Amino acid sequence: MVERIVTRRLVLEPISRDTARAVLAGEPDALHRGEGWPHADTLDALRMVADHGAEAWLILEDGVAVGEAGTHGPPDEGGDVEIGYGIAEPSRGRGLASEFVTALADHILARDGVHRVVARSVIAENLPSRRALERAGFQLEREEDGLVWYARAR
Repeated sequence: MVERIVTRRLVLEPISRDTARAVLAGEPDALHRGEGWPHADTLDALRMVADHGAEAWLILEDGVAVGEAGTHGPPDEGGDVEIGYGIAEPSRGRGLASEFVTALADHILARDGVHRVVARSVIAENLPSRRALERAGFQLEREEDGLVWYARAR
């Protein structure tokens, strides 16, 4: 069961399959969309929710969708849960990503069987995303072929 997560400035609201399907189909829904949302990566995330029931959240600022975040599945055999996220261009540069990544990692690490939250295959040149992960307590694990891997342990 995906739960709502509340931070100082944001609400991470669980995305239902119905909402994901509506956004993908361009149908009316109750979402208030921020400028630049949904963006190209949003559609991939919503397909995972619509098709596979993946665990995901809308990132809401003052009730307006400015991004999304989710997991790539349950813990693997080592207890790692991979996360992914995106935030609309106009909402970047204000520390929102650091805020929601911290809250999401805290939430996931509190679960039984989870030992680490990981962000794999982050584009090495995406410095804002890397800074958000580092501010959220993630440590760089490796860099290879223009990609970086981060992890935050319990």
